[in-house]
Order: sequence, then C-alpha cells, then structure tokens
Amino acid sequence: MNTTAMSPLTVTPLGFVPDLKNSTLDPLNETACENWKEIHHLVFHVANICFAVGLVIPTTLNLHMIILRGLLTIGCALFIIWATLYRCALDIMIWNSVFLVVNLLHFIYLVYKRRPIKIEKELSSLYKRMFEPLHVPPELFQRLTGQFCNIQTLKTGQAYAAEDKTSVDDRLSILLKGKMKVSYRGHFLHNIYPCAFIDSPEFRSTQMNRGEKFQVTIIADDNCKFLCWSRERLTFFLESEPFLYEIFKYLIGKDITNKLYSLNDPTLNDKASKKIDRQPSLCSQLSVMQMRNSMASTSDSEDGLQMFLRGTSSASSLRSNQQEFYNAYGVSRLQHDIFC
Repeated sequence: MNTTAMSPLTVTPLGFVPDLKNSTLDPLNETACENWKEIHHLVFHVANICFAVGLVIPTTLNLHMIILRGLLTIGCALFIIWATLYRCALDIMIWNSVFLVVNLLHFIYLVYKRRPIKIEKELSSLYKRMFEPLHVPPELFQRLTGQFCNIQTLKTGQAYAAEDKTSVDDRLSILLKGKMKVSYRGHFLHNIYPCAFIDSPEFRSTQMNRGEKFQVTIIADDNCKFLCWSRERLTFFLESEPFLYEIFKYLIGKDITNKLYSLNDPTLNDKASKKIDRQPSLCSQLSVMQMRNSMASTSDSEDGLQMFLRGTSSASSLRSNQQEFYNAYGVSRLQHDIFC
C-alpha cells in the first residue's frame, strides 16, 4: 500500500480559537436583489386582480363556481398576452395556456349544467303543482318522466281498471287531463281530477303482496290523458334515487288521505281539490294516533272517524261510503303504510 499517495489530514490543535474579527463573511444569498426592476405592464396586474377576485368570492353565492372559473380563464388569457407581447417568456405562455384550457373546459361544463331544462307542455302543470313545491330539480323530473313512462289516453266511458279483473302489479299513473270516476260494486266512491294519482291506494297496499286485482272500477268520465309508469322499472329507479323515493312516499300518502277526505264530499270539484293541495296535509293537522284511532275497525273508532269526516253528507251515507272505501281499497292494510 502506497502511503505517499494518501492525502494528509489537517489537524486542528485543541487550543486553537479562530479569529472571527479578521475573517471575511461571504454573503448568504449571492442573488439578493440590489436594484429592483421596473414594474410590469398593466396587463400583468389585471391578470392577478382577476385571480384575487375569483378566490375571494363567497361560496354562498349561487353562481360562485361559474364566476370563479370565468375569472381564472380571463386571468390566464391575460397572462398569455403579457408573456407573449411584453415578456417574451415561452415557459410562462405554455403553462398559462394549459391552465386556460382546463379552466375554460370546466367553465363550459358548469354553464351547460345550468342550462334551462325544457319540460314538455303536457307535463309542465304536473311539475309546477306536485313536484316543484317539493324542490324537485327539473333535470330529475325529466329523468323520471323521460325514460320508462308514456302518456296514454282514454275516451269517455272507457275503463282504466275493472273490479276483480285488472292486475295492480303493472303500472302507476297520474291523471293529466280529464276526470275519472271510481266505483265499488256499482256504488260511486269519488272522482279523480288532474294532477292526482289514479291507483295510489293499490300501489301502496300491494307493495308487499303481488298478484292482486283491482277491487274498484275506474272509468273515464271525460276524455282523459294520463302519465303511466311501469311499476317494476319505477320501483327500481326510485331505489337508486333516495330523495325522489321519499318524495313519492309523501305524494302517494297525501293522495290517499285526499281520497279519504273526498268521501266527506263525493262531489268535490277540481277547484276545491286544488285548495286542499295548497293547505297542509291531514297528517300535519292531526296526530298520527288520532288518525289511526279514527280508522280502526272497532265500533268506537268508527264513530271517531265519522266525527272526523263529518260535513255536508249525512251520517248514514257517510258510514256507507266509508265502509265501501275500506272494502274497496283495503284500508286496514294501508294504515301502517300511510301514517308511519
């Protein structure tokens, strides 16, 4: 081993103290700014103002994301102009071009989502009367009515459902135009007016029991037009949309209570039914226990229901209508579904 080729180590004596007074300190930052350059062009500052304004927009503003992306797009465009015309910096221009494309695409997407949804003329009144007050977005309503349902018509005298013949498993419908008459064994029960479910009691009472038949006859009392869903596909769709599922539960429950209320006045017209729709539902006016007790099958609770529905009809005809409604719609099976 050649020891002469090794580099000698520098040994510092133990008592050596460096002379800090005579030593020269190097600057910590050799690139420290001694002379500031002149201020950049106005375009540069306007671009930064756009960024600053976009970032301080409160999120509570309805269009805050669209405004933010729009200001970022304008700022990036101004930076490209500044880098190209006044700075001649290729890297700044390239990076801001990338940011411009990203923000512009996002801006276009957000504007597209905010586009006005056109609802068919035949369905506009249905949306405004039933779904818009419950804050259902137009795009969700369009999905509900545009995929697995169709509009059907019935002429005067044609039957929508025949007692003990028509299956209740196939469809759920809402009347759009005209008037329908519901009867049980030849006895008139109530009318159905536009923007009301046609077969809500059957839909509710047979959710767990398939293969049953209509226990009432529903006949078109006028030229009718109704919106009809496939029951199976509607159920599958509502399972994927929890918000809309709860909306349907409320609407169907309210529709059934309105049908119960109409027993008090079988001649209830469409104008009066609209007033009922604008009023709080029966469930909000009475306690659940009171309504359950009024609909029980015992003699005492029948008297309570009679008092609850007391109005223009006589007590004898009212009791007859109530019993027919119970037999026709199977109210005993509906109690838990409607009021729970």
